[in-house]
Amino acid sequence: MKQAGVVVGELGLQQLHEALQKGVFAVQTGLLRFRIRSSFEDVAQSIHALYAEHPFQLAPEFADFHVEVRAPWNLRRWLRPQAEFFIDGDPPFEPLPRDQAPALLEWGMNWTIAASCHQWFTLHAASLERGGHAVILPAPPGTGKSTLCAALAFRGGWRLLSDELTLLDPDTLYANALARAINLKNASIDIIRQFAPAAVWSPETYDTSKGRVAHLRPPIESVRRMRETASPRWIIFPKYQAGAAPLLTPRPKTATFMPLAENAFNYSTLGQTGFDAIARLLDQCDCYDFVYSQLDDALEVFDWIADNSPGLPAEYAA
Repeated sequence: MKQAGVVVGELGLQQLHEALQKGVFAVQTGLLRFRIRSSFEDVAQSIHALYAEHPFQLAPEFADFHVEVRAPWNLRRWLRPQAEFFIDGDPPFEPLPRDQAPALLEWGMNWTIAASCHQWFTLHAASLERGGHAVILPAPPGTGKSTLCAALAFRGGWRLLSDELTLLDPDTLYANALARAINLKNASIDIIRQFAPAAVWSPETYDTSKGRVAHLRPPIESVRRMRETASPRWIIFPKYQAGAAPLLTPRPKTATFMPLAENAFNYSTLGQTGFDAIARLLDQCDCYDFVYSQLDDALEVFDWIADNSPGLPAEYAA
């Protein structure tokens, strides 16, 4: 099979499905190349939608990871169909219902990076770039982090680096881009559909452990510039609160160290390197807590941060 185009969108859906069935399709996301195998047609449809602007290769000599989504080899594949994720032939977690296969691929790729890529200091956080500087948004589930990330990427003038995994070079602290899909849940899906009506989505997945889930294709410019790094400048802990006016509060750096360590996938693995990375990151970043309810207000605050930091505008300060 010959390569049919430079980016995934130039490859026909049927060609993509055939390449996935044969296990020869590999997509480039940031500095990482995933070789993917799956016979599921909805997985092919999801990849075609979410990775349309990403470079691909067919049967490359090298891939960082070989992953697969397929039905498990048991009787339930007929009685109650399931999908299972494999990395290098091993399943790291339990199968999920068959209709969650496209989402399972995205979640499995995230897990693979977090579990394996210790050349980076990896934070469970969104990150975006503007003017060469990166903002890092660490937050537990349910705080509106991904909703805010999507709004900034699509209408705020910020380049998406990553929605889930911020990859920091432990020597330079530069943030590396993945430029993969943004994972949204429940009401956030409807909010961003209205906020960015031209955006492209995967099909919605229902009845997951997180509720209703959909993935949002990253902006074209974010994908085209995914080899560009950014220097962290701000660490902002966002929190959505219904009806709240935007409130930006300086956060003590001493109170930020442990939350960053707790949000790091490989802090313990890297040991002293992880400790030093956080200490140096705090030295060069302004830290804030940010409460918001309206995305337009949030974009205005982030415009101000990018243009005027350090310091706080009186109308947004505690």
